[in-house]
Amino acid sequence: MSQGKLITMDEFTIQETRKFPQATGELSALLRDLGLAGKIINKQVRKAGLVDILGKQGATNIQGEEQMKLDVYANETLINILKNSTECAGIASEENDIHVSYEDTFSANSKYVVLFDPLDGSSNIDVNAPIGTIFAIYRRVSELGKPCTEADFLQAGNRLMAAGYIIYGSSTMMVYATKVSVNGFTLEPSIGEFCLSHPNIRIPENGKIYSINQGNTIKYSEGMLSYLNFCMENNKEESRPYSHRYIGSMVADLHRTLIKGGIFIYPADKSSPKGKLRLQYECNPMTFIVEAAGGKGTTGYCNILDVTPTELHQRVPIFIGSKNMVNKVLEFVKEKEAVA
Repeated sequence: MSQGKLITMDEFTIQETRKFPQATGELSALLRDLGLAGKIINKQVRKAGLVDILGKQGATNIQGEEQMKLDVYANETLINILKNSTECAGIASEENDIHVSYEDTFSANSKYVVLFDPLDGSSNIDVNAPIGTIFAIYRRVSELGKPCTEADFLQAGNRLMAAGYIIYGSSTMMVYATKVSVNGFTLEPSIGEFCLSHPNIRIPENGKIYSINQGNTIKYSEGMLSYLNFCMENNKEESRPYSHRYIGSMVADLHRTLIKGGIFIYPADKSSPKGKLRLQYECNPMTFIVEAAGGKGTTGYCNILDVTPTELHQRVPIFIGSKNMVNKVLEFVKEKEAVA
């Protein structure tokens, strides 16, 4: 990223909008609002350990999980910034039980709604490991001029207009996808702007890294166990070694997968027969990004983006990443199911 050729995210989105005469610029403005929220959250993440922002909040979210203080801060930041945006009709958050409609005149006439996981991987906060924000943007299906409804948030992922994430790691990056391309922007601290650093991201069709919580092996199906054995056996072959990497933050694991190739797996198991990760806040936006970059995401039975949600906090299994690696694990899963 040359200093003399910096392209800010604002400049990039404006340039992209000009390619489509029918575009109104509302989606671009919404992405810039989400970038602003990311900058504010990043500022608090960078101060963690120096101010009273680490540790547990003392409450649980709708998922029954203990909330960290930064979880709450990130959630409130996103809700307030999007409320003040003129492009957002309402939000749904992984931390909240129900959706929130913004009922002022501007919001009621806005075309879009946003769903988000305000701080993915929050269990990593206290140990200074990468965490992130995931977001998904849909065009509303309810009548303009009136408050948005739950139906706006219960759309299949194949109806997404854009999706992205912000990763707070050694550097802070915002990656977002539209139906056209996937692009990554790194926060330049000296000017306080996200600048284009990873144009037109494409995920390799093959990879050597598999990312799964092997601590749950005892709960996995026969198909998953067979695949893990396949990966570990390949470690013995110098010609095609497989490496296991698991950070425990979907944003961090999938960011690596997107850049280097690989597969991220969070299957159904004996404890979570319907899967563990949330369709609308994690699986849909990440699959939209990965597929826009040439990868694949599936529940093991169908494409993630084809699942029509029936509830805001629905969970699904997920196999996502390099296309050939996803197809390979499906061979093992389906073979064992056919035998059973």
